[in-house]
Amino acid sequence: MKVVYEAANLIDAHLVRHALEETGVPVFLRGEALLGGMGELPLFGLVAVCVPESAWPEARALVETLPIAMPALGAQDEDDPGPLPQPA
Repeated sequence: MKVVYEAANLIDAHLVRHALEETGVPVFLRGEALLGGMGELPLFGLVAVCVPESAWPEARALVETLPIAMPALGAQDEDDPGPLPQPA
């Protein structure tokens, strides 16, 4: 199995999983059962969407077209001020 997508949260992982399964790609969610131990585990990189190595190129191409795939860090447009501050 090879990681095709590092999910931000469980919902994000399931959205990618269902999109891949619709095209016939078998999917395994790594770390899904660990979410209950958040106090003892790292906050990021816990849940990953994995596919067989033979299906990775097809899966990666599909993940890149999904609207939930986040752009790489540092790829933000200079004219975009970023997220607005939230009230406390």
